[in-house]
Amino acid sequence: MALDNIEKILDKYFEGETSIAEENELKDYFSSSDVAQHLKPYQPIFGYFSQAKEQQFTQEIPLQTKKPNKVMWLSIAASVVMLLGVSTMMYFENNESKQFVACTPEDSPELAFEQTQKALALVSEHLNTGIQSVGYINEYENSKNKIFKK
Repeated sequence: MALDNIEKILDKYFEGETSIAEENELKDYFSSSDVAQHLKPYQPIFGYFSQAKEQQFTQEIPLQTKKPNKVMWLSIAASVVMLLGVSTMMYFENNESKQFVACTPEDSPELAFEQTQKALALVSEHLNTGIQSVGYINEYENSKNKIFKK
């Protein structure tokens, strides 16, 4: 009767439906010396759990402290150089952006004409940048048409 019960619990165990008490019963059965001959192949499975529970790790683990390496110092140096470069660029760019002065043609026609020329030159510069980008798009379109003939 006990053997029949162990076989049922073993089937439930492989289906993943056993409770902890049933698993403990299987461990106790397979750790004993009177295991049925046809159930002997399962004995190492449940014997492993009892052996693993008794094992203890006694080796000492050495702690390794991390030393700063060259890559870290190079990344810090690169960050400092980038920060200095960006701050210098922003400093000089801020000085150049004060080139426009608010005035009207009634106040000073020469100054108003000069300011208008500067503003139009700035617009022209940005417009030319946009036109160059359109040229790249046209070149891409031509290359695409050569590859994928319609």
